Amino acid sequence: MTDISGLEPAATFCGNCNCGCPQLFVDPNAPAEQRIVLTDDFGQRIQMSADQFSSIVTDAKAGKLDGIALP
Repeated sequence: MTDISGLEPAATFCGNCNCGCPQLFVDPNAPAEQRIVLTDDFGQRIQMSADQFSSIVTDAKAGKLDGIALP
């Protein structure tokens, strides 16, 4: 898994298994455009700004992502 030392945990997604669920972190030492870190259970990570993450949250709250996980 990706090295997460120094990152502040914000949320864990899934949590129903012991398989390395995706997690959301804040990296207080990263440049502003890379401060939000999302890791997956395959050892990958995405870094984005707080504004970019806020846009995702806004879209989710507005229902724009509701159908994304449906078969």
